[in-house]
Amino acid sequence: MEAFDNAPEQALAWHEAGRGAVLATVIETWGSAPRRVGAQLVISGDGEMQGSVSGGCVEGAVVLEATDALEKGEPRVLEYGVSDGDAFAVGLACGGTIRVLVEPVGPVLPADLLRALIEARAARKPVAYEVRLSTGARQLVSEGYPQRFAMDRSGFEEDGDLFVAVHNPPLRLLVVGAVHIAQALVPMARIAGYDPVIIDPRGAFGSEARFPGERIVADWPDEAVAQVGLDTRTALVLLTHDPKLDDPALHLALNAPCFYIGALGSRRTHASRVARLEEAGFSHEQIARIHGPIGLDIGAAGPPEIAVSILAEMTQRLRKGA
Repeated sequence: MEAFDNAPEQALAWHEAGRGAVLATVIETWGSAPRRVGAQLVISGDGEMQGSVSGGCVEGAVVLEATDALEKGEPRVLEYGVSDGDAFAVGLACGGTIRVLVEPVGPVLPADLLRALIEARAARKPVAYEVRLSTGARQLVSEGYPQRFAMDRSGFEEDGDLFVAVHNPPLRLLVVGAVHIAQALVPMARIAGYDPVIIDPRGAFGSEARFPGERIVADWPDEAVAQVGLDTRTALVLLTHDPKLDDPALHLALNAPCFYIGALGSRRTHASRVARLEEAGFSHEQIARIHGPIGLDIGAAGPPEIAVSILAEMTQRLRKGA
């Protein structure tokens, strides 16, 4: 089944339309599961569903349980043992166990709480949804889980009773320089779940013909970056080689919490970049945040392979940290 990241929004829409809605969330699973802990399936009162909790092997059973839970107005924790045959059918090497929390909107999951969650997501504010299984207590918190937010990792706390679902803002990629590498990187990044923004004041580069359907900002990079913003879920990739385009954006990024900063160029080019930044007053710790030369060293040759190396390094930084 397809990845689906708008389950809360869909659940609230169905609830407010009078159709009824249930959120089903993966709270535990086997190590090689196709969906991560925190993945969600939303089910309407008449059985329509969007999203996935297992890639297809238990969704039918979850829908039946969710429909019954909605009728009875009660939460449920479902547990399924997945056979080796079923696991193989959805791309796993072996079977295991999956646990799913089922929450009808309204009688169990308050609509106001769900609405507040959606508002935080729309404002690009990281928020955690806590559920204590033993008592049914539910609340949203924006602090207390720095590691979970940084690693985008939902899961149980040590007591095994408090489940924390992390709702980070959507991933965003700002690309300064609408060059050939960007033409390969942007569609790859979109497939990987990023919302790309291409920044280039040179109209011949940042054109609709070169980047069909993508958001293109034709302002100078510092103005464009300031307009779009740099938060903890944003990666900045600088591809122009031109200090007058790259450096102003870089100055903003080094004072912002974006999770990845990468700059194209040889080691000599990067050494010159470092010297300029030191002269501008940036510290060694700030400058060390820059991945330059950009991308993992995979021996990439040509724009598409360089784009692969950049996306791989972004993923490594996002999932494994510094």
